[in-house]
Amino acid sequence: MPRIWDLHCHLLGVEGRTPEERMTSLLSYASRLGIERLCVYMGMQFLHQPGPDDLKQQNDDVIAALSHYHDRAFGFCYVSGEHVEASLREIDRCIENGPMVGIKLWVAKRAEDEALDAIVARAIKHQALIFQHTWVKSDGTQLPGESTPEGLAALARRFPQGNFVCGHSGGTWEVGIRAVRDLPNVSVETAGFDPTAGMVEMAVRELGPERVLFGSDAGGRSFGSQLAKVLGADISEVDKALILSGNLRRLLSPIVRAKGMRFD
Repeated sequence: MPRIWDLHCHLLGVEGRTPEERMTSLLSYASRLGIERLCVYMGMQFLHQPGPDDLKQQNDDVIAALSHYHDRAFGFCYVSGEHVEASLREIDRCIENGPMVGIKLWVAKRAEDEALDAIVARAIKHQALIFQHTWVKSDGTQLPGESTPEGLAALARRFPQGNFVCGHSGGTWEVGIRAVRDLPNVSVETAGFDPTAGMVEMAVRELGPERVLFGSDAGGRSFGSQLAKVLGADISEVDKALILSGNLRRLLSPIVRAKGMRFD
């Protein structure tokens, strides 16, 4: 069995009264399936339009969740293009002077909006991995400020020196994979949508196995159903090992080593 690192986890949807209790629960489930490490985003609730105080609280929740589990989990700093200065302060607090290794962009501003440029530039300065939620919705339920893979592609073209992740492969993954195909600094991740035969195979075929990352979106999704996308894919065992942990280890290696954090 290859090593497994999960790029995409939340404290929401997991039992526990505190971030620490929820992290304990999340890791107990992950351990049953041999998942070694988790990346955790956002706090005890989801807010579509977080203010500066909300961003700080959400990141404080993650820092608390990591407090006893630095050997099992990484944190990503939640930021918003609606509050650029507050987001820059959070990056400095949580990444430059704290334990986090990436940023999480959700909604509020679309990825193509130049309001995100200062945030992305600060993240790149600290060698942080940049995760952008993307979802293509055909039923008219797109959230205000919700990004698409095409929007992320525009952002990644402005910052070729950054490392970006197309969250959920765009949800409608056939569209998402093609939208970022010509951008070597963008990887796709497998989290969130229903397990569907052919998704991982298409991503490997179109992007190469080095640009596909395993994520679950737990506790909104189960570890098992999301792992099945990769473990059941008709690809080589070498490619599966890259997707399940090798690629994420490579992308996080610069910032983790610069911080002197444990990596094994």
